[in-house]
Amino acid sequence: MDMQPVPAARRPRRHLLALGLAAYAVLLAGVVFWPQPVDRGLRGYLDQALELFHSLGAPGWVDYTLVEAVANVALFFPAGLLLAARLTPRWCWLAAVVGLCVSAGIEAAQALLLPGRYATPHDVMANGLGAALGTIAVYAWRSRGTKRRPARRQPPRKAAAGS
Repeated sequence: MDMQPVPAARRPRRHLLALGLAAYAVLLAGVVFWPQPVDRGLRGYLDQALELFHSLGAPGWVDYTLVEAVANVALFFPAGLLLAARLTPRWCWLAAVVGLCVSAGIEAAQALLLPGRYATPHDVMANGLGAALGTIAVYAWRSRGTKRRPARRQPPRKAAAGS
């Protein structure tokens, strides 16, 4: 990574980001390595909510698979966001790559170690998308001040007295 010295004003923010990443990692580990699917007890409620949405006119493609995919994207969005914000602008793209690799590792561990969990390539893609979106959000945030602003018009100069 960039080994440039970090200005003193940015150090507290970097420490907070590191603390946020650590807290997120603990939460993520709890969710992904829980022995049973975390939505197991909620599946009936989710099915009822989906039936209600369908009765109100929601299209049929709004189903459990979509909800699960959106949840996976949302689960890894903070990973991309926090890691990209922690990295220097030159290297923040790595957050998306790291998110995808971590997701693949998690799914492999679930497949090998947790028989009650279902590891799928679909989850890896959704998690990777979440990390990429978090990374893009950091790029967007950082670039908000770099847009070209119109030049300010200078007031006309007054002619010097006696010229």
